[in-house]
Amino acid sequence: MDAQGRGRAEDIDPADQWVLNPDTGEYELRLTPSAPQSAPPAPRGAGSGAPGPSGPARARTAQASAATTPGRAVPGPRKRRTAPEEPPGRRGRRRPVKKRSTGRKVLLWTGGTMAFVVLGAAAAGYLYLEHLNDNIQSVADDGASTGGFQKDKAINILLIGTDKRTGDGNEGYGDSGSVGHADTTILLHVSKDRSNATALSIPRDLIVDIPDCPTTQEDGTQKVIPGSTGVRFNTSLGQDGRTPSCTMRTVTELTGVTPDNFMVADFNAVKTLTSAVGGVDVCLAKDIDDPDSHLELSAGTHTIEGEQALAFVRTRHSVGFGGDLSRIEIQQQFLSALMRKLKSNDTLTSPSKMVKLAEAGTKALTVDAKLDSIGKLKDLGLELGKLNTKNLTFTTVPVVDNPAEKVAATVVLKEAPAAEVFGMIRNDISFTEVKQQQKQEAAAVAARLKGTKSDPSEVRVRVLNGGAVSGSAQKELQYLQTEAGVTRSENAGNAPAELARTTLEYAPDQADQARALAEILGLSGAAMKPGRSVTNAQGLPTMTLTLGKDFKGAGVKLNAPSGKAPEGVEKSTADKVQCAK
Repeated sequence: MDAQGRGRAEDIDPADQWVLNPDTGEYELRLTPSAPQSAPPAPRGAGSGAPGPSGPARARTAQASAATTPGRAVPGPRKRRTAPEEPPGRRGRRRPVKKRSTGRKVLLWTGGTMAFVVLGAAAAGYLYLEHLNDNIQSVADDGASTGGFQKDKAINILLIGTDKRTGDGNEGYGDSGSVGHADTTILLHVSKDRSNATALSIPRDLIVDIPDCPTTQEDGTQKVIPGSTGVRFNTSLGQDGRTPSCTMRTVTELTGVTPDNFMVADFNAVKTLTSAVGGVDVCLAKDIDDPDSHLELSAGTHTIEGEQALAFVRTRHSVGFGGDLSRIEIQQQFLSALMRKLKSNDTLTSPSKMVKLAEAGTKALTVDAKLDSIGKLKDLGLELGKLNTKNLTFTTVPVVDNPAEKVAATVVLKEAPAAEVFGMIRNDISFTEVKQQQKQEAAAVAARLKGTKSDPSEVRVRVLNGGAVSGSAQKELQYLQTEAGVTRSENAGNAPAELARTTLEYAPDQADQARALAEILGLSGAAMKPGRSVTNAQGLPTMTLTLGKDFKGAGVKLNAPSGKAPEGVEKSTADKVQCAK
């Protein structure tokens, strides 16, 4: 239908919606009881009574009847599949048509619960393609992404909640006149096999380096916004004209993970989405009275939506230690509760809630230009819908109070555990125990280290700098030749691209050499990349060692993630109810 045929969105009667007919497996327009409608077709095999219209005639009758209701347009008759004619006498032996599962079909369309929140809503809106596409706002990714998620690879989506004060009823929140900050940021990693996911919260007050950001201006021109050193993470958005693509670059700089896509939502997202599903259930371990966030709730379980839901996710002074890290915990609990509600049958089998979610989700959403249609959101939603909430882990970047401050206001990385957490995400390692297949894959990676090892003098390798400090390749070469006995090594200069992690590529017949070098360098099986060798200046096959950003210095062994979350890292899974303390 064109825009004129649809009519204005606010004129759509909630009762007039496309709903699934469980008998046919197709969607049909449900009109209000007051609208004239054609009579339903007689049951098959009925032998008495006047025959009603059938086929195209029935469709024309329904269209003409609906047209008597002012201001409402109805689509033309839908083409139906017809079975080939059967020989006489065989009709009685025809197998009954198997009904499609309503729950399964709706679940497929709403599987990506929100990317968390918003994606589930967008997938639910599949019925309103053109109308919902008009709701979606997009901005350029400015080359900061991978180019978009792929179905056969792990997925990394950057979710950004901004404190920009827009929309009616938001006057009491955020900074007046603010261009908005990266107030709430979550890097959602979904495993390649879709068996598990990790939602990594990045504290807004974390001290980071923001890189130079090529940014598309409103007139379409490009401008490079200079980077900043030692500033709050939340200034990666809004400040100095920075767009979400700059937040994406900052996350890559921080974690070594390049996001595939980003999504941005403001205050209205929480309010409209919670209202669309009829509220979510949250639990409090104590009474809360926070005048700053306007939240007043007693201890126990409550169903919250709208303004109250927004107040809940913004409260911090009345929970935990009263800081931003406490608010991150309560936001993670809220998102878990919202996901459980979106996954529940109460939501999945309600056409009216599906419609409300579709409208609310697409209006609350700003995405990168590579994710700017319902079709793309639906595809991503279907990938995320394969997850089980018990295998979605919420955690936070490990941090400590900034030692440079007498009064703690910001935080800095807790280096060792943070490096492990980032490494687990880069290497697609789950924070939860999941399928046996993943364990088998991990065992196969570990097996690369097992077997005979060549003598260091027989190891032939070229060394490249792929992101380490300038001069690292030459220093590592000197260590290998003078102290490790790897005399057949050479400096090959800079790698064509920077890598987050150091890697060693080798041909199958060089496995003995690779294991020997891995032992010298402290490389994990994940850092060893079976592939091909290259030919050096003497025409001999040579392995390639590329020093990544994780390189710690000549002679310093590299330690890869263990496959388990480091000790002391707070984490929770989305399937469990937790009470805010």
